[in-house]
Amino acid sequence: MLFGKKTLLAASLAFFFASITPSLSAQDLKSVLAKLDAASANFHSTIANFEFDSSQTDPVPDTDVQKGIVYYDRKNNVMRMGIHIDEDNGKPVPKVIVVSGGEFQLYEKLINQVTRSKKAGKYESYLVLGFGASGKDLQQKFDVKYAGEETVGGVKTERLDLVAKDPDVLKLFPKITIWIDPARGVSLKQYFDEGQGQSRTCTYTNIKVNQPLPADAFALGTDSKTQFVNR
Repeated sequence: MLFGKKTLLAASLAFFFASITPSLSAQDLKSVLAKLDAASANFHSTIANFEFDSSQTDPVPDTDVQKGIVYYDRKNNVMRMGIHIDEDNGKPVPKVIVVSGGEFQLYEKLINQVTRSKKAGKYESYLVLGFGASGKDLQQKFDVKYAGEETVGGVKTERLDLVAKDPDVLKLFPKITIWIDPARGVSLKQYFDEGQGQSRTCTYTNIKVNQPLPADAFALGTDSKTQFVNR
């Protein structure tokens, strides 16, 4: 009889917590998005060290690790991103990626070539997820689900699961997860499921918000011999 009461109590508690969990998650999400709105209003720029870990399981398991510095800024509601890659798999392979106004530019210093594309939708998704995005920005482009708290690099973050509303972006990234510090409006970690066994994990350290950026933050560093390729 005692066992029966314990079982009934356990079932009742399980039902109770199951019934309040969605409500709590909704409240947590609302709180996080509100903090992002507040942080975004005061956002101007960000500097951070990054590590991009790309992996695939099919058809042949492989990994690729890139390290460098990334810059973000926002002026007149226009976001810019400058990625300065210093090394690839431990070897110096200098590259610069600049995304601004819907244009993507990749400068590969070793071959002195710039590849340009006006179709920067894939990379502009990084801008929204990167730094300075408001809660409204996220909700406009993604279905957002609160996934709890998690400590990343000694910092308490809020984990958000994102599913893109744009079908084209959804094809590129079936699912995205970000670990965000809502008080500063910055991501400490991002995970991109690219489908077909491929994924990318981005981690950010030494994050500085609203600090002056170097003059070459969004400069490619080309010269008179640089070749330009349009895609």
